[in-house]
Amino acid sequence: MSDLHHRLVGAALPALTLPATDGTRVDLSALPGRTILYIYPRTSPPDGTSIPGWSEIPGAKGCTPQSCGFRDHFRELTAAGAKAVYGLSVQDTAYQAEAAKRLHLPFPLLSDADGELRAALNLPVFAAAGMTLLVRMAMVLCDGTIEHIFHPIDDPARNAEDVLEYLRAA
Repeated sequence: MSDLHHRLVGAALPALTLPATDGTRVDLSALPGRTILYIYPRTSPPDGTSIPGWSEIPGAKGCTPQSCGFRDHFRELTAAGAKAVYGLSVQDTAYQAEAAKRLHLPFPLLSDADGELRAALNLPVFAAAGMTLLVRMAMVLCDGTIEHIFHPIDDPARNAEDVLEYLRAA
């Protein structure tokens, strides 16, 4: 297990609210039961242009396939015990709302544009094109505590399936 696993698993989530693409504000620490939170660096803009060199940054590429995996397995995840699923990035809610609509996501995306969650949990980041972006991972949250994390994620398109296998075995 990595230092990240040891540091985060069992940690309480901070009581803070994040804006969601459905117009609500979500306090992850107050959600009952199991919640899936997948964290991704950024989705490409609607025109598909990516940051120069994006494909060469380890772990950067794959945000859309990761989101689509959680979309495609959403019903199975909730049937396996997830009360909610959220994606999270540092992009603002307006940017995320376009992506959520374009990708037909059946769950909201949360914005940590102010870096509150990142700072509270000391989440790992990397820099690209002048932006500080979150490192890709997924978390299973339970009653305001981090129960399990998935990191590193070698195949973003398969991340939702890995989370589903965990839920079914738990």
